[in-house]
Amino acid sequence: MVFDIGGVLAVTPFLGVNEKWDHRLGLAPGGIENRLHSVLSAGGIGAVTLDEVHQRIGELLRLDPAHVAAFMADAWEEYLGTLNVGLADYFTSLRPAYRTAIISNSFVGAREREQERFGFEQMTDLIIYSHEAGVAKPDRRVFDLACERLDVRPEEMVFLDDVEPYVEAAREAGIQAILFTGTSEAIADVHARLRA
Repeated sequence: MVFDIGGVLAVTPFLGVNEKWDHRLGLAPGGIENRLHSVLSAGGIGAVTLDEVHQRIGELLRLDPAHVAAFMADAWEEYLGTLNVGLADYFTSLRPAYRTAIISNSFVGAREREQERFGFEQMTDLIIYSHEAGVAKPDRRVFDLACERLDVRPEEMVFLDDVEPYVEAAREAGIQAILFTGTSEAIADVHARLRA
């Protein structure tokens, strides 16, 4: 049983952080995203440290350390969101009857922040963060890694994610993948797969 975090176990509403900072820095719409694309992509697969991320953001946006810290605080607040309590309770209840895992396209530093806010390490047997594994969904290797670490065959895994291309990639790998559209629907769908 494998769940995603952002948009599934965590509710991550759009807070308009990039737009706010575009305005604050006098950049055209999309300026933050364009300037930071390469460093944020690198952070998503652990190709840079968090300190290097801060340094590069300061250079790319011409910000002093205090303003970098303020930008990152806003970015983390949007990234983390709040716990989907109903789904998290259900996910936790699946143990020990089922081996469970989380696969998350993450950012360097996410494990510590999500553990502090949500306690995911106590909810599940395994967490695969893209920034630690060096590979991200929809790359098939992340699903192969989950199967290997959980010691299950693809067809034995049920995977829940809110991003359709990731669900399709998991299905192509032979996994029983479910598109998350809401908590009650997800619980019903997962329960049906487990009963089958």
